[in-house]
Amino acid sequence: MSGLVLKLSPKERVLINGAVIENGDRRSRLSIMTPDAHILRLRDAVHPEEANTPVRRACFAVQLVLSGDKEPIKAHHDLLRQVEDLSQVFQDADSQRILAEAGTAIIAGQHYRALKALRTLISREDRLLAVRPN
Repeated sequence: MSGLVLKLSPKERVLINGAVIENGDRRSRLSIMTPDAHILRLRDAVHPEEANTPVRRACFAVQLVLSGDKEPIKAHHDLLRQVEDLSQVFQDADSQRILAEAGTAIIAGQHYRALKALRTLISREDRLLAVRPN
């Protein structure tokens, strides 16, 4: 058996091909067998009003692809440019590794993996923005 396996917590919500689906009262597993289905865990989502920093905007742009609101081919160049822009700011080795992983995932069409990588930079970005001079 192949495909994407979603492990959902009780009451967890997921967006699948434009429909919000809420899990019941128990943990469950869903096997998504349809290739190229548009899937986004809502717990991982950055809401539009929260997309107010470079990393959050990059996450939001990837989400648009995952939700099916933007064509992957049309978003490809912009997503890679955002990752490149972030690599100019996050210059430590660990952040560069994370950004390289996100870029590789975008190129491979693995947008959930790219989102997962980019989300790890949010706390770093928050720390940087907290100490920046006004």
